[in-house]
Amino acid sequence: MFIDEVNIIIKSGKGGDGIISFRREKHVPLGGPNGGDGGKGGSVIFEADEGMSTLMDLKFQKHIFAKAGENGKSKNMTGKDAEDVIVKVPLGTIIYDSQTNEVIADFVEHGQSEIIARGGKGGRGNSSFATSKNNAPRIQENGDIGEEKSLHIELKLLADVGIIGFPSVGKSTLITILSNSRPKIADYPFTTLIPNLGVVSRYGVKSFVLADMPGLIEGASQGQGLGIQFLKHIERTRVLIHMVDMSKESLRDPYQDYLIINKELEEYNPELLLRPQIVVASKMDMDETQERLEAFKKNFKTEIDIIPISAMTNENLDKLVYKVTQLLEETPFFYKKEDVVDEFVEYKFKAEEDDFIIEKTEDNRFEVGGKLVERLVNKSNFMTDESVSIFLTRLRKAGLDDRLRALGAKEGDVIVIAGDEYDFIE
Repeated sequence: MFIDEVNIIIKSGKGGDGIISFRREKHVPLGGPNGGDGGKGGSVIFEADEGMSTLMDLKFQKHIFAKAGENGKSKNMTGKDAEDVIVKVPLGTIIYDSQTNEVIADFVEHGQSEIIARGGKGGRGNSSFATSKNNAPRIQENGDIGEEKSLHIELKLLADVGIIGFPSVGKSTLITILSNSRPKIADYPFTTLIPNLGVVSRYGVKSFVLADMPGLIEGASQGQGLGIQFLKHIERTRVLIHMVDMSKESLRDPYQDYLIINKELEEYNPELLLRPQIVVASKMDMDETQERLEAFKKNFKTEIDIIPISAMTNENLDKLVYKVTQLLEETPFFYKKEDVVDEFVEYKFKAEEDDFIIEKTEDNRFEVGGKLVERLVNKSNFMTDESVSIFLTRLRKAGLDDRLRALGAKEGDVIVIAGDEYDFIE
């Protein structure tokens, strides 16, 4: 089954929690803290594999979750890191953020790997907080929560050459003869329901990947037939073989077919017309094809190179392969790697507007939320006074007091953070 678009949800693992622990050996007075740090949560990593050609595995795996890191242990032992989840995808896979439609990753090389959801960092145990002034801290941190993302994953096949043309012009037959591909072939439209890939390897020429693009008819770029599903796969080809049926049994005008297909390419993406095209007249072993070919050529104001072929007699197939090879050597890659969102921009040292979200609910009451507050709440253990004190100190250093004053907070006002109430003190 060929699948080229899926939607999935992924979530990396939470970091393990640090713990509060003290040495309690009989002959070790004032043993001190020995609570270990939590382990790192598992990340979700995508990796390109040239041996794959479909997203079928992800079609039936809608949720991919990594495990949480292990909590810290006594004796200063760090919890075990959770294993990363490796997701294999074909070359040409693009990963989008479903919420923003931004490109997160674009896989164009075998073995390329990208961390799509990074595992949470483990929290610190109380031994990490020991100082000369506080040699027995009852403080620890919880691990960071994992990242959850909704993804749209799309596959655009990476092929050197794409075969285009109306249904039943001989595309599948050509790829069968030239390569190791074995597509289904029959004498009716839309026999080919998926793109077929094959490797053309002949003596004296450099091998290349050939793709048969199914379903192109008039209106394909607007969703007619099957073409809209597969036009995207042409975007990354370097050379196009445009096949035109010269047999009178087709009951169509070869030149009109040629114009219609090029119009569909232009309407889908005008840059597709920049690809060099090799016009191939197919089924030349049949009656009256030579006359139809001559009439076809007369429609062009300037002479173009048209290669007449016959899959039955192998006429001019070697000439076609050599022509393709020549064009591949002369033609650069047209596609560019999709612009990927720079994940590090948001970590620049600057105050974020949504670090604090403050709402004045009554004359003397303020509710505080925001990204920074949420992050510190998740990391903090409110079971000890020391932990609460550190939590509030971190908020003050981040500028919470100044933000409250600017909104009119005064001595004795009630500040609500994560459901707990605190008095504002100048």
